Amino acid sequence: MKVRALALTLLLAGCSNPPAATAPPAAAAPASAAATPSASPAPPDLRLAFAGDVHFMDRTAKLLSNPATAFGPIASTLADADLTVVNLETAITTRGTPEPKTYHFRTDPRAVDALKAAGIDAVTIANNHILDYGRVGLLDTLDALHAADYPYFGAGRNTEDAYAPLYTTVQGVRVALLGFSQVHELASTWAPGPDRPGVALAFDTDRATASVTAARARADLVIVFNHWGEEANSCANSEQKTFAARLAKAGADLIIGAHAHTLQGSGWLGSTYVAYGLGNFLWYGTSKSTETGILRLTVRARAVTKAEFLPAVVSDTGQPVLLTGAAADKLSRRYAGLRTCAGLSG
Repeated sequence: MKVRALALTLLLAGCSNPPAATAPPAAAAPASAAATPSASPAPPDLRLAFAGDVHFMDRTAKLLSNPATAFGPIASTLADADLTVVNLETAITTRGTPEPKTYHFRTDPRAVDALKAAGIDAVTIANNHILDYGRVGLLDTLDALHAADYPYFGAGRNTEDAYAPLYTTVQGVRVALLGFSQVHELASTWAPGPDRPGVALAFDTDRATASVTAARARADLVIVFNHWGEEANSCANSEQKTFAARLAKAGADLIIGAHAHTLQGSGWLGSTYVAYGLGNFLWYGTSKSTETGILRLTVRARAVTKAEFLPAVVSDTGQPVLLTGAAADKLSRRYAGLRTCAGLSG
């Protein structure tokens, strides 16, 4: 059964315990029988699951007629982890004015019900669609997520809120989640301000890395989920690689990505595990690629001890469906091969 405990509040330093009551003196034990200090408990193995872009438009909007089944059979795999995170690439609003861009995505609060039903524990909203309907739409989205008590990160009501990590405790392990967008379109107008809602941007590199450094000091495990890369390019570009190196140096243990509408490679960047791109996941229509999957990582302390890619395809309903047999083997081999141009080690 999935075990998780999410906490949206900041992790506070533990209060000191009151002094123990004084016990009567005990007879001294022989030296050979002296008690030895108990060893610290071994850190638990966490099962983490990540997938790419999710939104509810056109064919996937129809799935919200029954939020409990919106993701289809793959939901059981998503739920079979201690922490599951995806990119929610849509505003939750009926208001606002469309921004000057080509594609606009929005949905209603049933989307949150669908995410919960699929076993998805938190979402990044640091992407290039969360302000498709302006700051009014973003504020509506934040209100909807708060009303549902649903964890998110990567955007906020002001600069501090947008760059703030989401802290959660999973099997006693303190986890920090941060999200940044590296998409150039409208980035200058979507940036947050002291009194202005917006998206946490990779372009404010000093602020982004400072947020990671601060999270490193307070959490046992630091995860960053980025929206980046060139559309249809299976190889991470220099901008992604440069930012990933900065995040790793700042203390990120895992760096996950999406946006390119195609898979990008994963592997090691020093001691940091990086998955540059997980592609589309729950997708509204035709795209540059229907290849997708779930990245399942086993983590002990700060180290990934096992990495599994569960290959899938975006079906005609827009739902991701796990592949089996030869098709699964073929996509798994292709995904493993993307590590080379990503510049990551296996």
